[in-house]
Amino acid sequence: MAESVTAEQAWRVYLDSDLLFDSDQVQAALDRMATEIRQHFELLDPLLLCVMNGGLFTMSELARRLPFPLQMDYLQATRYRGRTTGSEVAWLARPQHSLAGRHVLVVDDILDEGHTLAAILQYCREAGAASVRTAVLVRKRHQRLVEGVEADYIGLEVPDRYVFGCGMDYHDYLRNIPAIHAVHGM
Repeated sequence: MAESVTAEQAWRVYLDSDLLFDSDQVQAALDRMATEIRQHFELLDPLLLCVMNGGLFTMSELARRLPFPLQMDYLQATRYRGRTTGSEVAWLARPQHSLAGRHVLVVDDILDEGHTLAAILQYCREAGAASVRTAVLVRKRHQRLVEGVEADYIGLEVPDRYVFGCGMDYHDYLRNIPAIHAVHGM
């Protein structure tokens, strides 16, 4: 069961947090990612798949930087459900577009251990995607990454701490913060 946190508690965590990357640094990382993505996908009629809810910020910011025809869809697969630790991957929504023969870019907020991303990549391949690449705003630096899972496009790297902002949440709060913070002491 998810730990219940109030808005007031989340506010206190935010006020006491450590700023890792300010808004300008986040925007510069998104600009760089978009340039790299454009070089690969511009002529491929890509399908961008947003991993909800965390990937919404990154997807929105990247999509507006990609001035070529593309389609967007979403999926929702999670291990956290408002908790700070994960469990089994739960599928809450699958894409509406067919992935068969498509060049797919999976967009998420963070690559932590990679269990959810591994399940999503397997799903895309089994659905017949012609190719699948991944974009994450943040990758955590640690040694617990699922073997064989890596992001193709990475905005920023953060220490192995509890981070929030730019789509990443603190108990379902603070996704809307335009910078990346770490919970103080965590």
